Amino acid sequence: MWDPTTYLRYGDERSRPFHDLVARVPADRPRTVVDLGCGPGQLTATLAERWPTARVVGLDSAPEMIDRARALPSSVEFAVADLRDWRPAGDEDVVVTNAALQWVPGHQELLRRWAVELPAGAWLAMQVPGNFDAPSHRALREIAGRPAWRAQVAPLLRADPVDDPTDYAELLTAAGCAVDAWETTYVHLLPAEPAADHPVLAWMEGTALRPVRAALDAAGWSAFRAELGVRLTAAYPVRHGQVSFPFRRVFVVARTGAHAQENQ
Repeated sequence: MWDPTTYLRYGDERSRPFHDLVARVPADRPRTVVDLGCGPGQLTATLAERWPTARVVGLDSAPEMIDRARALPSSVEFAVADLRDWRPAGDEDVVVTNAALQWVPGHQELLRRWAVELPAGAWLAMQVPGNFDAPSHRALREIAGRPAWRAQVAPLLRADPVDDPTDYAELLTAAGCAVDAWETTYVHLLPAEPAADHPVLAWMEGTALRPVRAALDAAGWSAFRAELGVRLTAAYPVRHGQVSFPFRRVFVVARTGAHAQENQ
């Protein structure tokens, strides 16, 4: 179960990649804009502000996220839906999926299908975290592989759930798109309070640790969390009252049918 409050603990840091992604989408007057995996909706609401004449739809598979989103003072249409089941209706000129596809095994096929089924000239914009080889996630997988948690937790974690920008660019180019792909490493400077949890542990509780917590009982979760906290404290030391947390992200903006249009 997703906890919107925990997820939004570092809202400013989590929102910056979304804004950087959407800034590269030069759509003028889209008819329909869809946000797949919209979470608690506050970022989706900014799409309605940018394109005020468009119908904006936000979809997420977590009911608790949609409940939070529907409480916003926004014109966005929010609904519970699995992005794996979504198919274009024909008037979607912008589709955004931000920090969601890393949870979907085989999402490359979804991207290929969307690129083919969206109308020509539509924009498909995606961002996924690319930090799965960072010290935080290596520590997570190592602890999950220990005997106490191997059976329950290790199968929930994948070492390489996303591709590099080049791979996504090749996939979408082959689907007939014009592609802009890049990566950015953000250096988040997270405040560290003396009596609080390590800030990287607090960050991970909002995302990467969610399936771990769901799989363990209270005692197991407490022990797992404590061991991970020790590892994170060593990997990300506190200096000058804050922790430096580098975070790589992968971005792709594709225009569908662009090559076909150029050849006409």
